[in-house]
Order: sequence, then C-alpha cells, then structure tokens
Amino acid sequence: MSNATPPGWYPDSAAPGTDRWWDGTAWTAHTRPNTPAPQQPVPPRYGGSGRGVGGGGRIVAVATAALVVVGAAVTGAVLLGRDDSGAESKASGPTRSAPVPTATTTAGGDGPATDPTLLVDQLNGITLPIPDSWEKPESTVDKALTMRTADSYTCPGDSSAFCHHGTVTTRTASETDLTSVEALAKRDITTAADKAYEENVVGDRIHGGITSHEQLRSASVSVAGRTGYEVRWRVHTAKGPGGYVQSLVFPSTVGSESPVIVRYAFDAGPDGPPLSLMDTLTRAIRPIDDSGTSGGVGSSVAP
Repeated sequence: MSNATPPGWYPDSAAPGTDRWWDGTAWTAHTRPNTPAPQQPVPPRYGGSGRGVGGGGRIVAVATAALVVVGAAVTGAVLLGRDDSGAESKASGPTRSAPVPTATTTAGGDGPATDPTLLVDQLNGITLPIPDSWEKPESTVDKALTMRTADSYTCPGDSSAFCHHGTVTTRTASETDLTSVEALAKRDITTAADKAYEENVVGDRIHGGITSHEQLRSASVSVAGRTGYEVRWRVHTAKGPGGYVQSLVFPSTVGSESPVIVRYAFDAGPDGPPLSLMDTLTRAIRPIDDSGTSGGVGSSVAP
C-alpha cells in the first residue's frame, strides 16, 4: 500500500493565501487563491523549484523534532496525571483523530470527484458529464484524463488492437509559447487528428493512416463562462470510415488560467456517436464547483 500523497491542491508555504497543484510526485506551476478545504495529506514543502525540497537531512531533522515534541507531551501527560499525593488520576484516554482523506473531496459529503456521472479535471477546475453508454477508464496509454464509449471493436488497421467509437480527453496546454486560444486550437488539431487516426500513442496505425481531411469548423465558442476556440476536421483513413476530430481550447477556470485542451475523436458512419454530441459536451463543461444543469453533479447526457 503506497503512502504517497495523492495529486491535489495544497497550501503553498512560499506564497501565503495560495494553493499550488501537487501532481503526486512534484509541485507544478499551477496556482489558485486559497480556499477552505477538508483536512488534506501534506506533500513536501514547496521551495519554488517545482519539486518538494529539503533533502534527507531536513526530513531526519523534522522527524527528530517530532519525536522530541511527542516525548515532551508524554512526559507532561504523566506528570499532570498525578495529584499532589502522587497517585495517578483517572485518564480520559486518547482521542481519535479524523481520518486522512486519500483523494480530494468536497465538504458536505460526496462531491464531483466521486460522482460516477462526471469526468472531473481537478487540475484545470472543470467537469464534463459522461454520456450514457460511455465510461471513464481507470488507466490508459495516453496520460490525459479520458472518457470513451464503453464498447470496443477490432481496429480496421490492426486486428490485434481494440478501438473505441468515441473518445474525449482533457489536458493542460504545456511546452508551448502560444498564448492565444485560437492559435493553440489551430495548431493542436493536427496533433489531435494524428493521435486518433494516423498513429496511436504507441505508434500503431490502427486505422491505416489518414489519407485526407476537410475543415468543418473554426470559430470562437463560450466554455464555462470563458471565451475559447474550437477547430473541427473530418478525416478520411486508409481503412475504416474515418472520423471527426475537434480541438477545443479555453482558459482554465482556476489559478493562472493556463489553457485547457479538450480533444474529441468520433468515428464516422452509423456506429459512431452523433456529431451533435461534441456541441452538447462543450456546452455542458462546468467549473468544478458549479452544480448547475447540463454539467452539474448527477446530470446525464445521452449520445
């Protein structure tokens, strides 16, 4: 059983009043104003370099200091537990501390992070409703947060691989000097198409590769109260019916408002999801604390 601190927002010791995103192994550049939250596990202190700092010597020093404090507390308890005659008074016993949460939750019970009908992107502060007959897999080859059609089929270009008729992923735009959501969307659409229908992340041409494409849309769009931009292509492949891909880029609803990329990949033909579902999902994107309709806790979207 791992004792590693799970990913989440934690107080930034280097910037009071600010939370910083801990990705499970290191601090990132993402920050947001501090908000009250339930008791959280404590990751290493942030030292400004993007990783927990202090080294082994500091860890030993902290551990030693903790033992000294505990020893002093025990000694005090023993001394205070006796009356003037030296007899021990009746102790009330230790108190039970609150359990340490293993994942980020919201106050007042179950929140978006535990709702099976929502895809929750905690880093970027958004939720997307999961359509009927779709799933959010526990793990994928692509590290991005993913939801996809539950049923799979043998890929037309590789009989040893399985494909899904519809896939949606969310990720933070990184390693880019572009700040315009329009420029990011126009550049990302090529990558989105290649990952879905040219070669997958392990290099397999599961659809035989892209033979041509047409642009269907390139326009501004409102997403979760922010101005974003989307580009949509129809791609044709050497094998199978091809499909539709879309790159949607908009500012995050939290922290430094880093650009968020939502990629859609829907197979064409009668077995693929209706193209209108792309628009439905875009309209249903909500800030993580918004329980309104069309994207709030407990909502459902039919494909």
